[in-house]
Amino acid sequence: MQIYSQAVILEYLKVNGLFPSVQSAYRKCHSTETAMARVISDILVALDGGDVAALALLDLSAHSAAFDTVDHCILLRHLRESYGISGATLTWISSYLTDRQQSVCHAGTQSAQEFIKFGVPQGPVLGLFVLYTVDLAPLIADHCLHSHLYADDTQVYGWFPPSVASTLQANMSQCILDVASWTSSNRLQLNAQKTEFIWCAPARRRHHIPNGDVQVGHGSVHPVQSARDLGVYVDGGITMRTHINHVLTSCYCALRQIRSISAITRA
Repeated sequence: MQIYSQAVILEYLKVNGLFPSVQSAYRKCHSTETAMARVISDILVALDGGDVAALALLDLSAHSAAFDTVDHCILLRHLRESYGISGATLTWISSYLTDRQQSVCHAGTQSAQEFIKFGVPQGPVLGLFVLYTVDLAPLIADHCLHSHLYADDTQVYGWFPPSVASTLQANMSQCILDVASWTSSNRLQLNAQKTEFIWCAPARRRHHIPNGDVQVGHGSVHPVQSARDLGVYVDGGITMRTHINHVLTSCYCALRQIRSISAITRA
């Protein structure tokens, strides 16, 4: 009997160069820290070179988590056509997805079992969601923009000379519109209300930044001064001041709680 495992499949993807290079989730030596280091480093290099940059933090969910809307048929087709996984291995993965059931328990009452027709379990098991979104990176690259993904957290960014910052804004808007179209055709949904957009530039170049909202799918968002990205607060100047202030505030609150507990203990 042939044994299949997550490690074997991931090794096959790695050896054949099939794993998305800009996806950090479920990969050895890749984490939220390495993802943020890559994005911030790229933007800092661009700013040092005299450009202005834009960063969009896309949210691929609507009323439910993105993991819960994955279409099993589309996923299996991706595995077969994009990754060359077929035969017994594909059957094994299919058996993992099918005939899964769930129920809801509330106030001591449990609902009937229902078969799960969509979605994949979250966590490191196979990293199926990562493989499901493999087409996002090349789609974004077609717009002369960069991307980095961590599971369903998608970062789109790019940089242009200050004199053509409006072109960068137009590229970002069109790219996000195409991402929204792709998610719609793959049973995902781009949530404009949770998508954030940041202009990155030093103070002396901020007057080049276009005014107004940025088109996100069929909606629009207003650029923000800072946003939380994979646990790190990114600000428009890439100074890390916002993140440091949040860390200091958290530490101060923790110290106050420790002091209060210590006073109660002594009493």
